[in-house]
This record gives sequence, structure tokens and C-alpha cells, in this order.
Amino acid sequence: MKKAALILIALCAAGMLAAGGRAETEGPKPLVVAMELQYPPFEMSDAAGNPIGISVGIAEALGEFLGRPVVIENTAWTGLIPSLQTGKADIIISSMTITEERSRVVDFSDPYVQSGLTLLIAADSPVENFNDLNQPGRIVAVKSGTTGAHIARERLTNAEVRLFDEVSACVLEVSQGKADAFIYDALTVYENHKKHPNTTRINIQSIQGTDSYWGMAVRKDQEEFLAEVNAFIREFRASGGFNALADRYLGEQKAIFDEYGVSFFFDL
Repeated sequence: MKKAALILIALCAAGMLAAGGRAETEGPKPLVVAMELQYPPFEMSDAAGNPIGISVGIAEALGEFLGRPVVIENTAWTGLIPSLQTGKADIIISSMTITEERSRVVDFSDPYVQSGLTLLIAADSPVENFNDLNQPGRIVAVKSGTTGAHIARERLTNAEVRLFDEVSACVLEVSQGKADAFIYDALTVYENHKKHPNTTRINIQSIQGTDSYWGMAVRKDQEEFLAEVNAFIREFRASGGFNALADRYLGEQKAIFDEYGVSFFFDL
């Protein structure tokens, strides 16, 4: 009996040591970042399917700042906020505009990017600017759930507004002459005009009243975590981190923006 008891004690002790060893090697909890990898060069994938881009670089820098490994969760745009609310993600870093409506369900960080809405225009359309769209017979393509969709429904009451789930579908409508214009940010508009130079035109002057800011989103009532995120944004900006990513991914675009007199993304 004594021998059996000693063996049992030894086994228990070994189990406790093993459990302790696992706890010590588990390390910090991963930072799960939700983003839609369909907005190059901010959020995209390389040929092997690995996340890359400006937002990925920001996420990795945030993880380093917090001392946590980063896991990128590629999430459809309409699923970003639900993924945060259900605890599948810790933070959204996905070129998300800070809006009053979204702020009711998530808390935003300090802004780190500014962006206005612009137009990709069908080459044969008589449209030159946003105001030209607000008349019968004009067709506007917008991506569902975006600020552009909200602006179109609110301000283009005389036009036909068509909703699509993907940017590529909106661009196709314009390039094929099925829509007069697509409302989106200047970078996307410029990049897609380059892909369709003969069938599209651009107006990358910000639509009046659409200048907005992007923020990182966290769940409500996470004041301490939000404060850490804001501290990171301040430090990353001061250290030139945002500008370094812009130089790496957006050198050509910055020159175009300067030519058109449009404020650049990180010029806050």
C-alpha cells in the first residue's frame, strides 16, 4: 500500500510539473486581427496566399509593440464587425472608415489614415463630377456596406444606385459601360483606371463632404486595450513607421496624388 501511494504521489507530481511546463511555454495570447484581404496595397495576399500589405505591416508592428504574436484572419467586409463582436477577432485593421453608425457597436482608435471618396467614370459617360450623377438615367455602382454606398443612397436620390459585394464587380459595371461611375477611395479608383485605361476615366478630387478617417476597431468597453492601441499609433507615426510603409507600397501613387493636388493617406 505504501509503495502504491508513493507511486501515485510521484505521478501526480510529474503531472503538475508537466502542466507547469506547458503553461510556461504557451507564451502570450495571439493578437487576432480581422481584415479583408482584397484592398491592395493595404490588405492583400501574395502568390502563396500569405497576407501582405500596409495593414499587415501595421498589424505586425502592433503585435510587436504589445508583445503578442499576430494572426491575420481574412474576413469578408460585411463580417468584420460581427467577427469582433463574437470574439473571433481582437481588433479590425482593414481600411475602415470611422463613422457614427459603426461607433455605436465598436470603439475606434485614433485615426491613422485620411481618405476621401472619388469617382471611377465610364469613358463614354457625360459625367465629370459627383453632382452630375444626381439625375434620372444615371447609374452608380457602389460596394455594399461602404461609405460610398451610404453617400450614394443619401445624396443621389435621382440616380439608380446598384449595390455589389465586391469592388471588382463595381469596376466591371463601369468598364463595360453598364454604370456611369463607381464611388470609392482615390487609391482604388486610380489602380482600377490603370487596369482599364481605355474604358474608364478618373476624378480623384475628394467628393465634397466625404473626407473621412480610418481607425482600428475594438470591442466596446476595452478601454485599456484601446489606450494601448492609441499609444502604438502615436509611437509608430513619430518613428516614421507609417511613412516607411507608404514608401514601400505607395511611391508611385503618392506622386500621382501630388500631381492632382490630393492629400495623401498619412498626411494627418
